[in-house]
Amino acid sequence: MPKVSSGRRRETAAVNALRALLESQDHIVQDIDQRNDFGEDLYVQFTEGREVTGDVIKVQVKGGTSWRRVGGYGVPVKGHAAIWADGNIPVICVVHDPKTERLYWANATEQLLAARRELVLLKSIFVSEQDVLDMHSLDDFVAETRMYVNRYRGNQAMRTQLSEMSGAEFDPSDVVLHFINEHGEDIVFWQCRGEGFATLLHSDLGWVPEYVGPEMLRFERFESQPGLGDVPVLGETILNHAEALWVAACFAATSWARQPAPDRQHADIRADVADNYVQRQILRRLSAEPDLLVRSAAALRVVSHLEPDMADELSELEGDADVVEEALEASRETWSDMSFEAKRLVILYLVDRIVIGAPTDPIDRQIRITWRVPRQPSA
Repeated sequence: MPKVSSGRRRETAAVNALRALLESQDHIVQDIDQRNDFGEDLYVQFTEGREVTGDVIKVQVKGGTSWRRVGGYGVPVKGHAAIWADGNIPVICVVHDPKTERLYWANATEQLLAARRELVLLKSIFVSEQDVLDMHSLDDFVAETRMYVNRYRGNQAMRTQLSEMSGAEFDPSDVVLHFINEHGEDIVFWQCRGEGFATLLHSDLGWVPEYVGPEMLRFERFESQPGLGDVPVLGETILNHAEALWVAACFAATSWARQPAPDRQHADIRADVADNYVQRQILRRLSAEPDLLVRSAAALRVVSHLEPDMADELSELEGDADVVEEALEASRETWSDMSFEAKRLVILYLVDRIVIGAPTDPIDRQIRITWRVPRQPSA
């Protein structure tokens, strides 16, 4: 005859103990169908004065003494790290020890996010033996957990709003910071984990991404406006002093996120970042060197050997007189309205090759452009 495993009995006892405790105070406990079990056993919706609050957590429940560790218990993370850390609902781990007949708890989401900031790969959630969950501590548990739920939910809501405003798509693991200047303009500082640069998005500049690093924050004097004194500049963006202080604080606060990430490989960069960066460098050179396209097209003519695919593409693009005319008139002012074909022809004329470096390099070293015509030395 089939037998029921002792492990199943322990897990059931743990779930029942937690359910009984929570339901004794009118909190709502709902089982998660084990066919849909991705590391959580229960949904818990908190109530207050028997009224539903809308504050919800997910709970991973473990039972038995095998989870015992020095000073407490360990709940394996296994493949649940991303879901527990980046989901829309925080995850709490609860352990039931049949020897003490007590429940113990820990905030798995909080621990995973803290470990991520320290670039630590957490393999288990530590549940302290000091964090007992019983009738005496239940009110404190509910208050602390609800506070975390609201902070977590508020942060997610703000990220969603900033994403809708700027058109950027933030990954759950990205660090996204927000500033409103004295003119009511929104600025977003966006740091992806493992990237050696950050992205600055400014509402007054049409949310066009500026890829920046701490080494790019500087002070300049403009001869045309000597009364301004030292003006803070980040990349190509002029800031006021309050914005500069905020950006400097953002760089300091996110230095950990620019360190190598375990899941980022060498020569790995987002395609949109590479495209935007190359286009900005092209426009910068076109502004500084009006005859650059003519010189670059001439340099391309004397190349002894072109890759067959490139030669075919160049021949097709140059076979359309309208595309050639549009490309040769490329400038910062016309770029946004140019056709894809004309932009592509400009890139073929100007760029010999692009080499992608390590993800943690600053943006100008991570994306290295070899131009057909080298830059002219500054006067």
